[in-house]
Amino acid sequence: MAPPAGKRVKGVQVFRPFVYGTTARPFNDTDNPRPAGVPSDHTHSWQVFVKGVEDTDIFYWLRRVQFKLHESIPNHLRTIDAETITKENEALVKSNKKPQKAFVVNETGWGEFEITIKLYYDSKSGEKPQTLYHHLRLHPYGRNEIEKEAMRATGEVTAWTYEEQVFNEPYEEFYKILTSGARDKGAPAGGKGKGKGKSTFNSSSNEGDVKERSAMIPLHIRPGQPFSRETEAAELKHLREAEEKVRQMLADMNDTIKAKEKELADLKASNKADAAAAAAAAAATGSSAA
Repeated sequence: MAPPAGKRVKGVQVFRPFVYGTTARPFNDTDNPRPAGVPSDHTHSWQVFVKGVEDTDIFYWLRRVQFKLHESIPNHLRTIDAETITKENEALVKSNKKPQKAFVVNETGWGEFEITIKLYYDSKSGEKPQTLYHHLRLHPYGRNEIEKEAMRATGEVTAWTYEEQVFNEPYEEFYKILTSGARDKGAPAGGKGKGKGKSTFNSSSNEGDVKERSAMIPLHIRPGQPFSRETEAAELKHLREAEEKVRQMLADMNDTIKAKEKELADLKASNKADAAAAAAAAAATGSSAA
């Protein structure tokens, strides 16, 4: 691919947060029955996706996603285009239906495996495709049984990852795409004439609301949206606590080593003294015999 025309914006980094992962649900007779035609040994329905934080638009910088599933799955290489989703969304909006906000593949199955996710950016970015790897989880997991049980109680197995795409010194045209058109969620994109592409932040919006076409993430955890500044603060707290725990373990280990070294030095000194006393006694015995 030929590099885009224009210059790079030197000394500038622009990042955009996004989420990728899988959500799985076991088949049951109440709210998730096995669809007709699905093999009887398939135990779960699941989906793999790439989407914006709090379902914000990412189609303006991420244009295509390729999902490589297990080779036993028919058509195991799935490519989803932003342009196709946008056209389908136009029809959905006309029918008063909810538009699609993510690159997503829905499937059914019985086993867990690694999914390869390849990201293709807008051609104006000049960026090469990037590859992510994600493990499909069908069964509740966690650091302990309490976390596993909490996930089991929701009826869903979510394995989501927060990521930030960094564009380092982007080309001028792509930089304009990334940094223009920021607006409140639900607000229409900039129109024609004056003001096109300008920010349309609403001062009356709830504090912590995420804006479209921005690098914002929510201040607090919300249902179905586990990534926020609150999550970040909690994770940093866990890291600090773990760091302090490791630091204390190292200090205790150093104290133990010093105590052992002192004990060894005392033993050596004691052995040396015993040896000297034994040598002196032997010398005295020899003198008496003479």
